[in-house]
Amino acid sequence: MSIAENRRARFDYHIEERHEAGMVLEGWEIKAIRAGQVQLTDGYVVIRDGELYLIGCRINALRSASTHITPEADRTKKLLMHKEEIRRLIGKVEQKGFTLVPLDLHFKGGRVKAEIALAKGKAEHDKRNTEKKRDWEREHGRLMRHKVSSKTKH
Repeated sequence: MSIAENRRARFDYHIEERHEAGMVLEGWEIKAIRAGQVQLTDGYVVIRDGELYLIGCRINALRSASTHITPEADRTKKLLMHKEEIRRLIGKVEQKGFTLVPLDLHFKGGRVKAEIALAKGKAEHDKRNTEKKRDWEREHGRLMRHKVSSKTKH
């Protein structure tokens, strides 16, 4: 079940590989995520000391859930993956010009998981092509629906 999705990532990047990572979260963050108070649009993944961290994922605290602590909405969250996977991702990011972007947050077995992608940035003309294709598909669907509905009226 998807919690939050980063649709902007699919527009700005060519997605090469997808990976699932666990997240180190605090109790108030879990409660806020279950209430849908999460935004992933500005999020990105960085590598520090051989570990992955999610930055820019905003989790707005619930007033009722965070009475005894001062929650930080833009806290850096550590991502959990196997060492070999992390090493392989680090190699690709450093050598081949890839970047790591979060695609979505979802529940799996009662835990919050982040789907991250190894991606390459799109050039401006690629973004325009993506937009044209999306507009054409929308228009094509509209034409087909119109065509089907006009046949059923006669």
